Amino acid sequence: MLLVTLSALSQELNSDSQELYREKYRPQYHYTPAHRWIGDPCGLIKFNGKYLAYCWGAAETTDLVHWKELNNHAITQMPKGIAAFTGSVVIDRRNTAGYGENTPIAVFTSFDEVSKKQSQSIAFSLDQGATFQYYDLNPVLDIWSTEFRDPTVIWDEQNQRWVMVVAKALEKKVAFYHSPDLKQWTWMSDFGPMGDQERSWECPDLFQICVNGNPELKKWVLVVSVNWAREQYFVGDFDGEKFIPDQPNAAPLYLDEGLDYYASRVFQNFDNEPDKIYTIGWVNTWDYANTAPTTYGKGIWSLPREYTLRSTPRGLRLYQTPCEALKSLRGDQYNFSRRLKAGITPLTAVSKMGNTYELQAKIEVGEADVVGFHLCQGEGRKVVVSYDTSSGTLQIDRTHATDAKMDKFSRIAHHKVSPVDGVVKLQLFVDKSTIEIFVNDGESVCSLLTFVSTEQTDATLFSLMGKTKVELSAWPMNTIWP
Repeated sequence: MLLVTLSALSQELNSDSQELYREKYRPQYHYTPAHRWIGDPCGLIKFNGKYLAYCWGAAETTDLVHWKELNNHAITQMPKGIAAFTGSVVIDRRNTAGYGENTPIAVFTSFDEVSKKQSQSIAFSLDQGATFQYYDLNPVLDIWSTEFRDPTVIWDEQNQRWVMVVAKALEKKVAFYHSPDLKQWTWMSDFGPMGDQERSWECPDLFQICVNGNPELKKWVLVVSVNWAREQYFVGDFDGEKFIPDQPNAAPLYLDEGLDYYASRVFQNFDNEPDKIYTIGWVNTWDYANTAPTTYGKGIWSLPREYTLRSTPRGLRLYQTPCEALKSLRGDQYNFSRRLKAGITPLTAVSKMGNTYELQAKIEVGEADVVGFHLCQGEGRKVVVSYDTSSGTLQIDRTHATDAKMDKFSRIAHHKVSPVDGVVKLQLFVDKSTIEIFVNDGESVCSLLTFVSTEQTDATLFSLMGKTKVELSAWPMNTIWP
């Protein structure tokens, strides 16, 4: 999970590779780099009207849909034997670090390859983020630990200082530090263990968000990646020194109920204008990240999601919805509405969309039935998305999805979903090797890799008892690649 700060030299596409962006498994409207690995999204910022994202290379976008890859290699000359792990980027508007106003500064974990020690370092940019220079007095924060990583840094306006949240991974804690200049850090508090504390905590993120869209009422959200496989979050208050959760004894709250979503962060807004809160995550887990069957590189970032915080009978909950700009990729709309017969109902028009489509469905929940979709079907393989109206269980089964040989890939995910006014809504984004499913207008999300073959393009509806009405609309999605 390396953050490598980057050179913003425009990458030239390889003219000899006519199949670039058309490779097997390559998503067509999720961001992937031309040729390289990407892991945790790092240094997500909005600055000068552009959204920037870093990890082993850089990409920028003005609409969160059409991405321009800036480079595919590292820029900071790291000392011999030191590697750069996950971190964040800030814009030093007030020149607190002494490099000038509006200087981009990366704060990241430096890893000593001999001792295995993890500490926090900085690098600064004198060319608006095009290149970064390693600070010669690094590390700036060192507790002599091998499990101390992945800092997120934010500006605390009330106290006029920087705040860092950083993981003490195997202690299942997040530590809070403050600094006047990004170079000298003072410990304030630790949070945790709490919620899901089975194996590890890492990649923390901290942000403030309006409650029910009310700008006069805000809460803080702390996100933590857990167990190298998923993310939990806490809603509460941050008083400048410590985080206080609203529901300290509640069951864990997860950002994604699928099989592959990790290390997400929000875009920090350094433009002096209001903006929605957007996030992206890594569509992967460490069980098979290194063995993905892709040839162009490894790693996929999720579709950008908008966060909102809403009141529910169970307390405040994060909702996630795909960013509105994705609608610009839609082709001609296909509609379907009927009460299903028991058995299989082909969706011929959707099958012709070639596993690059958006599909919105409304399932009217009445009598006992199991209803759902066979997606990416062909050659004896498929992904099954089903809803049991009796138990209220949504299940995603990819145990027989891929033609690739991948250890630990065959899995099933499931969670409880209650109808809203008698209806369960599903918004599915199918994109070659990945699927993201938004449930009930973002109440929950399920993300998963599929790595299906090029012949697995069929889509069908099914009903066990023939008791359920389904309405759906589908759109082929245009590619974002040149």
